[in-house]
Amino acid sequence: MTDKSSHDSLGSNKMSDDAAMLGQPHFQLPRPEAPPGLSSSNGDVSLLRSQSLSVDMPAIGKFIRERSGSFSAAIVKRLSSLKENNNADASKTTAKSAGVTEFDLSGMKVIVKLKNNVELKGRISFFSRSNCRDCTAVRKFFREKGLKYVEINVDVYPQREKELVERTGSSSVPQVFFNEKLFGGLVALNSLRNSGGFDRRLKEMLGSKCPDDAPTPPVYGFDDTEEEWMDEMLGIVRVLRQKLPIQDRLMKMKMVKNCFSGSETVEVLIHHLDCGRRKAVDIGRQLARRHFINHVFGENDFEDGNHFYRFLEHEPFIPKCFNFRGSINDSEPKPAAMIGQRITKIMSAILESYASDDGHHVDYVGISKSEEFRRYVNLAQELHRVDLLALSENEKLAFFLNLYNAMVIHAVIRIGCPESVIDRRFFFSDFQYVIGGYPYSLNTINHGILRNNRRPPYSLVKSLSSGDKRLELSLAKVNPLVHFGVCNGTRSSPTVRFFSPQGVEAELRCAAREFFQGAGMEVDLEKRTVHLTRIIKWLNVDFGNDKEILKWILNYLDATKAGLLTHLLGDGGPINIVYQDYNWSLNS
Repeated sequence: MTDKSSHDSLGSNKMSDDAAMLGQPHFQLPRPEAPPGLSSSNGDVSLLRSQSLSVDMPAIGKFIRERSGSFSAAIVKRLSSLKENNNADASKTTAKSAGVTEFDLSGMKVIVKLKNNVELKGRISFFSRSNCRDCTAVRKFFREKGLKYVEINVDVYPQREKELVERTGSSSVPQVFFNEKLFGGLVALNSLRNSGGFDRRLKEMLGSKCPDDAPTPPVYGFDDTEEEWMDEMLGIVRVLRQKLPIQDRLMKMKMVKNCFSGSETVEVLIHHLDCGRRKAVDIGRQLARRHFINHVFGENDFEDGNHFYRFLEHEPFIPKCFNFRGSINDSEPKPAAMIGQRITKIMSAILESYASDDGHHVDYVGISKSEEFRRYVNLAQELHRVDLLALSENEKLAFFLNLYNAMVIHAVIRIGCPESVIDRRFFFSDFQYVIGGYPYSLNTINHGILRNNRRPPYSLVKSLSSGDKRLELSLAKVNPLVHFGVCNGTRSSPTVRFFSPQGVEAELRCAAREFFQGAGMEVDLEKRTVHLTRIIKWLNVDFGNDKEILKWILNYLDATKAGLLTHLLGDGGPINIVYQDYNWSLNS
């Protein structure tokens, strides 16, 4: 991660910023009053549409100038009196904290933010890790102070951990540096803040320009020099790519493009390796297991004779895959569990830097420009030929939950938020990754893998047809909790988060509890009505009938909601279930 500054809250502050950009008055200021004789149906005056109104324009201009002059004179007079009377009555001051003074002026609230006169020429740097509470506290401390800093996450930039040990004598984090000097961790920051000497110490240590021997910000191409091993069969693959007659052929009344036959492959292998036919067939099967080649109809791994195959890069789905960037990753595939762990660490670091503390709002623009996201996109290319069958059930669950949430962030950045029905179809069905030699869309992961290939809502067909190789990866049973672990980037979906294979079950229960204790469920005791998220309606086959759903939800409610729902379930009366409207707007 490179340079980061304090993040504005994404609620009322964003609304006020948008209003300022549009030329509208700040929401805390009063609306302008209409001149006498000029009315509007909604009580507002639109000067942009004044030409269509039958009024005396010079009179309006004179009125506005007079009102503006009076308003400006009042502000100047009040500010002057405040400057001259620094010891004025404290009752006129309504707020004074963190360098912000708030006072009343002619019935209006005016907030003046005092400038920080401390000029900092140096640089604040700190080493961190993903999902570290102390690192989160340090990050929050700097944001509240409005200080720019450079964060070096050793989970994102593993090559920098050696530097951390050399500079501090330990691999523990967080470790804060002012220029080249080690300041310490969270304890040191809190101690100096509590003593009131932080600003003075900051000015002392950062008053001079940052020297060359200070920790450097992560730079594109210099901090990701991980050693890559070429696949041991790559030499054979290169020979086949050069010598096989790759061409379009007519098969089963269909034109199949860029394919070659099994017998042609065997002949090339026999000639190149000087081996027998059986050995050549065995090598062909190894190439298929490593996902260098696929049968054009998925009928077998590899057989001699008149069977036809393609190289992975020639598959028709490849151009639609957003983790394909011109060529297939020919490196020795890393274990799927290792790649999943790397995705989790990088995406967790992204959320810590570019999402609100509660996870409800995500800064997609900031993510798209970040070095962490660039590294995630590079990492996604390692999924091309990964072996997913080696994953355990919990590893598989965490892997696909995390990959779904990461793909949604990537999809929002690349193609935008799905607002219309057509946009949603493209978003969930056509945004794909090539993983382990096969294409995976968001629908494929959600309904084909996580839901044991149950039909998506409003669909007559399943995500995966019978005989599809990807069915081998479907979870053995449907766990309704997965619906609260996937985030589709909208305001009504669960918050985005990433899971560990060791604690995925407990973390899913926590996600469901947070969702239902929030806006996912409400009880109206007087009307005997339960308001539920529309997710339950869309996927009710995973939850059971209405009574079973309510009993299941009881496990994830706070004491108040649980008490109300228990009362409704226990008195034998009818219960109405109303499904909330779904908000498809982006969770930005």
